[in-house]
Amino acid sequence: MCTFAEMKRRLMIMSVLSGVIFAYHAMAQTNAGRLIENVEYKAEAQATFGSGDNNPLWLNANRYGLSSLKNNNAYLRGGVFRPIENDSIRKWGIGYGVDAALATGFTSTFVLQQAYFQGRYKKGLLTIGAKEIPMEMKNQELSTGSQTLGKNARPVPQVRVELPEYWNIPGTREWLAFKGHIAYGRLTDDNWQKDFVGEDGKYSQATRYHSKAGYLKIVPDKYRFQAEIGLEMACLFGGSSYNVQDAQHEFNPVIHHDSGLKAYWDAFLPGGSDSHEGAYENSAGDQVGSWLVRLKYKGKGWDVALYADHFFEDHSQMLFVDYDGYGKGEDWDKHVDNNYILYDFKDCLWGIEANLPNNPIVSTIVAEYIYTKYQSGPVFHDRTPNISDHVAGMDDYYNHYLLSGWQHWGQVFGNPLYRSPLYNEDGVIQVQDNRFWAWHFGVNGNPTKNLHYRLLYTTQKGWGRYKKPYLDPKHNNSFLAEVTYSIPKLFKQNGWAVRGAFALDQGALLGDNVGFQVTFIKSGILK
Repeated sequence: MCTFAEMKRRLMIMSVLSGVIFAYHAMAQTNAGRLIENVEYKAEAQATFGSGDNNPLWLNANRYGLSSLKNNNAYLRGGVFRPIENDSIRKWGIGYGVDAALATGFTSTFVLQQAYFQGRYKKGLLTIGAKEIPMEMKNQELSTGSQTLGKNARPVPQVRVELPEYWNIPGTREWLAFKGHIAYGRLTDDNWQKDFVGEDGKYSQATRYHSKAGYLKIVPDKYRFQAEIGLEMACLFGGSSYNVQDAQHEFNPVIHHDSGLKAYWDAFLPGGSDSHEGAYENSAGDQVGSWLVRLKYKGKGWDVALYADHFFEDHSQMLFVDYDGYGKGEDWDKHVDNNYILYDFKDCLWGIEANLPNNPIVSTIVAEYIYTKYQSGPVFHDRTPNISDHVAGMDDYYNHYLLSGWQHWGQVFGNPLYRSPLYNEDGVIQVQDNRFWAWHFGVNGNPTKNLHYRLLYTTQKGWGRYKKPYLDPKHNNSFLAEVTYSIPKLFKQNGWAVRGAFALDQGALLGDNVGFQVTFIKSGILK
């Protein structure tokens, strides 16, 4: 028999699929031909095998969670999609997709990777369900990944409203354009969390998800130089937490968080507080975010872009300033002076991307440096009646003292160089290495019409966490070589491809691992 939680998960999946089918049939009554035009399919068979402690990093990371840490794993995957771009010349657009896999060596045997319905009117887009969403302002194939809204974890079923393409703001003569989104959803890893931590471990259930982002493009497309700036924010909230210590370090077998309408508002405009926080209230839920900047110059037949991604776990690293004007004695908790503390600007992902489309051998080059050791400093101190100074450090990126942190099914949502909880052999859902620096390099090309390759190399040095540092820093080197060959006119059809990959890790951070992967792919359009 399935548990009540498993039953709820299956009902949720069925409701999403039913919504897709219902919307399809309802719209098809008026224009059946259009809704079944250019429907795409894709099928994959993948096998991975190797040796060592884990599957190498770049055979596991940035695959929207459809991957495994086990040395030997495999899956059969199939999907049917109608891209909403099919209706690009119409005011109204309809898109949908269902994508599932049967796997061995994964956290689930059956994975419903995507199931969604999309409706667009003019420039506004509504998405209902779970869909893989690309990163913003970064190369999808060569970057280590975004720090907040990355592509490392499984998609979250959600309701998402957005402007997916830049909209020129009236009155600015195309010098300013905006795009963005707002989304609410629910995590689906309840059973996995309970199984991973055991009966007495800390875990969360029925956790809600919220994300929002806004991006501003400066300078029209006709000019060689362009600039983009963006703010991504997200929050995990609601549901219940089990076997946790509250802010007073008291053990609680269960804490039920507010999941009502106010909780959704507090997630959107950070506010409220978590249960059992006492005098030192923070915004409710696990609030995270990133400031993004990208500067691009377009030459003749080439372009180069510089970009930055600054992550923040709370207001101290979001604004780099905090209030420090509390009184003394009876006024220890009152604002009496206009004193503020300024934090250093240290933690950031810096990158450069060069595109050479006329060079088939080396088409794109990416280099990145990421530093996360600062986290507002090594001191965490909320003022007290005896000490009125306020220094809020030790941000502990991707972790939360009540919820299970910025992860889904054991994979971090953001950048995979923050070591995901799946690596933890002690059954703790926690990012145990979030203070590190790393250099990363990526290159790809198309030496022939049917051949594509990419190479990735990453070197990293980690210090663990402020609250649980390593006795000695741990190093790691990770490498990937991947080649995809599109087979021309096999069986009188296009759409066949085979991909081979070799990857390795060396070092104490992820272990010494070697892996090989082969993938057979068939894609096309349903007649």
